[in-house]
Amino acid sequence: VICSRAPLTMLLPLVLASTSFTAPAATRALAPRATVRMESKADLQALAKELNPAVGFFDPLALSDLDFYMEGDEAATIGFLRHAEIKHGRVAMAGFIGWIVHANNIRFPWPAVGGPEIPMGLSPPDLWDAIPFEAKLQIILFIGVLEIWSEAAGTHYMRGGKPGAFPSFKDGDVKVPHPVPLDLFDPLGFSKNKSEEAKKSGLVKEINNGRLAMLGLFGFLCEAKIPGSVPALSGIVQPYAGEVMAPFSGPMI
Repeated sequence: VICSRAPLTMLLPLVLASTSFTAPAATRALAPRATVRMESKADLQALAKELNPAVGFFDPLALSDLDFYMEGDEAATIGFLRHAEIKHGRVAMAGFIGWIVHANNIRFPWPAVGGPEIPMGLSPPDLWDAIPFEAKLQIILFIGVLEIWSEAAGTHYMRGGKPGAFPSFKDGDVKVPHPVPLDLFDPLGFSKNKSEEAKKSGLVKEINNGRLAMLGLFGFLCEAKIPGSVPALSGIVQPYAGEVMAPFSGPMI
């Protein structure tokens, strides 16, 4: 449990490099490819039209033509790109909501671990700077454990697994050494009985929401760092004098 007055949602974007890391498929046991149909660039182009018919397929850096981790397989590259975008979108959605929560001084009712009382009225980035090193460490270690689990358990997204899927703690091929009552994804089982068509439609909505959240979160960051740079947020987002791209540049102890 993260014992900090700063909810995890606001802090996720500030450790984006950790949560957005996607390791090569060699880090986990490889499952047979026949279990899931791997996607191709043509599938990616078709999905792009479904996501946004006005923009369509947009790949100015030709990432879909690269060979990630020298797999020699187009499907592995597409799996990597799909998983990375879904993960970035989820982190951005959590960060966007977290920013709003902290901007309104909504916190856990217990004190931060390893430090004194943290004053109210701080901007979300200032709040991250103010929490003690011990609290930061807890958050980063917790996210790291989730990241290792997502890469080590289940069928890898570059080897036939489903992009964006988070392995179960209870029913997967790798078992957690102690009981875990709930999974991270869909802990209450609301989507368990949904049809594949409904799940596919939900994922399209999730990707679009994630893209919007990435733009929204960076809008917050830009306005905080350069007041007036986002006219719609002028006077709403508190200014921030620190370095948003260097979350550990301040005092650590």
